[in-house]
Amino acid sequence: MMRPKSVICPVQTGWVRSSCPLNPHLHRTSLHKGRSSQSIFYPRRGAFSTSATLSLKQQFPPATSNRIKDTAIVWKHPIYTEEEIQAVTVAHRETKCRSDKFALGLVRLLRWCTDRATGYRNPEGDKKIADNFVMTEKKWLIRFIFLESVAGVPGMVGGMLRHLKSIRQMKRDQGWIESLIEEAYNERMHLLTFMKLADPGIFMRLMVLAAQGVFFNAFFVSYLISPRTCHRFVGYLEEEAVITYTHAIHELQARKLPSWDNLPAPDLAVKYWKMPEGKQKMLDLLLYVRADEAKHREVNHTLGNLDQQTDPNPYTALYHDGKGAIPSSSPDARKPVGWEREEVI
Repeated sequence: MMRPKSVICPVQTGWVRSSCPLNPHLHRTSLHKGRSSQSIFYPRRGAFSTSATLSLKQQFPPATSNRIKDTAIVWKHPIYTEEEIQAVTVAHRETKCRSDKFALGLVRLLRWCTDRATGYRNPEGDKKIADNFVMTEKKWLIRFIFLESVAGVPGMVGGMLRHLKSIRQMKRDQGWIESLIEEAYNERMHLLTFMKLADPGIFMRLMVLAAQGVFFNAFFVSYLISPRTCHRFVGYLEEEAVITYTHAIHELQARKLPSWDNLPAPDLAVKYWKMPEGKQKMLDLLLYVRADEAKHREVNHTLGNLDQQTDPNPYTALYHDGKGAIPSSSPDARKPVGWEREEVI
């Protein structure tokens, strides 16, 4: 029996889950409560089992206090230009020492496990195998949510440990804490954005809980032992993230994800990335997220090149001569795999 395809239907409804008039095997949940909107219909069951079918819904409505209408975004995101987000490319930093090889091997092991769990295969690795694993909109959202729920851990752990170290030693941290916490915040905003588009079931939430618990403690201990290796690990992890989002972008551009063709980005994303008019669709959202991951790739590979005890963070440093090439907050295409120490210190 052929599996029903996703269908887009205009609706005027509240939080109502009902059958699609075009196909009774599909259900819907409205994007916006109480007004005309566009809903995506997904098959009731998919290859990756969850206790509840993923659907579009308002995951976290604004505060309902009589005096407070909403909370502000504290960490302002830098404004990316169209040229910057389009210039992002897949890149890989070659290993140069034993710790680099260990970090890369661990990332590849985690990638293999995650691919099996989410039904994904990397087309860059083996296109013939990847063609047998068709990624639907639902499966992409499962993968995005799972990856982003874990991706917010390294920055928070590194920032927390450096914060405590700074207090113990009663001296400045040379600007590392700010960048690491901001990275964790940025990854959490990715998660919150995708949560605006999907509601994971209990099985998915338990997987996230288990993965986060194991990963947090493992990264905590690892950062105490070798922060340099941890930053290299995150740099390689972000390389894989750029590959994943590039694959999703290519599939969307090839019209293999029809439900996302004209899907507007959530309001949260529009405000956070300051997305301009005419550039507020799902495709634009994925381009912005990929640009963030490319920046994390560059930052962590750069931090992995520095002396972890004495070097200042070049992304928060004020240079005597600002005329030369120095790290910036933009997704710099010149250094996709990081700056070498002699270039910035």
